Formats: sequence, structure tokens, C-alpha cells
Amino acid sequence: STVTGVQTCALPISTVERVARSADVPQAVARYLKDNALPKQAVCWPELQALDWAASGIAVEARAARGDDLVGITGVFCAIAETGTLMMLSGAATPGATSLLPETHIAVVPESRIVRSMEDAWALLRAECGETSMPRTVNFISGPSRTADIEQTLVLGAHGPYRVHVILVQS
Repeated sequence: STVTGVQTCALPISTVERVARSADVPQAVARYLKDNALPKQAVCWPELQALDWAASGIAVEARAARGDDLVGITGVFCAIAETGTLMMLSGAATPGATSLLPETHIAVVPESRIVRSMEDAWALLRAECGETSMPRTVNFISGPSRTADIEQTLVLGAHGPYRVHVILVQS
């Protein structure tokens, strides 16, 4: 749209929902997909496959995303409260493509995996992985993808999803 001669666009946003337990995640995802007129099909990390997706009316496959997948559901290594950033580790069971390729990324974040700062996130990684078994890739996600690299023109979804939805799990 145009406002007083200035070109504007709807910017992508991050949203958050809190649920009481992991079993509530599929219904929260179903609500989010319905509220945003998104397809009721997705890919997810293997660790989330056991959730009762079918009961919530969502078809979910546990695999890495491909270029035609529109919704990816992942866990996180941890979330950083100071910046609202998700710390993601790549691996066979945690393919980076699932958070980066689809237009919509839904991240399931146990509240017990929220740390205060970036320094705390790195300390947690070193404590749990050790110095010699670090992951090949660590990705930090602080919201939907956007860039203005070329001619200072804002491009949405250039290097990742248009939408990021975080589901905080209390227990």
C-alpha cells in the first residue's frame, strides 16, 4: 500500500503462544495454522513425530523440509531471553532445512530451555556437547527473514521464513 507517497508493506512478525504441556502443542499449531489461513500440513523434526498431530487435524511428516514445504515445526537447543533468539543446532535429527526452507517456522520451546544471555547459551552448548563434539552448524533465529542488501529494497523471506511462531511449553 502507499501512504503519503511512501511505499509500505506488511512486515513479517514473530508470534508467541504458551501451552501447559507438550501434548497441547498440536492443538496450538492447528489454531495458528487456521488463524493464518495456512495449510494443515507440515514437516517436523523426528523428536516431535510422536505428538498426536492427527487428532488436531494436521498431516505432519517427520523429515527435513524440501522446497515445496510451507510449514516446518522444530524444537530448539535453547532460547535466549535477552534477545528473543532461538539457538538451533544442525544434525541428523535436527535438520536446519526444517526451520529455514518453509515460509512458516513453528518452534517448540520448553521453558526449561530458556537461558538469560548469548553467553549462557554458549556455556550450555559447551556443557552438553563438550568442546570436541560441537555441532557442524549453529543457527540463530531472531525472527522472520528480511534483507535490504540490494538497492536498499526490503525483501521478505530471502534467507528463511516469512513467519516465525514460538510455542512455549511450561512443562
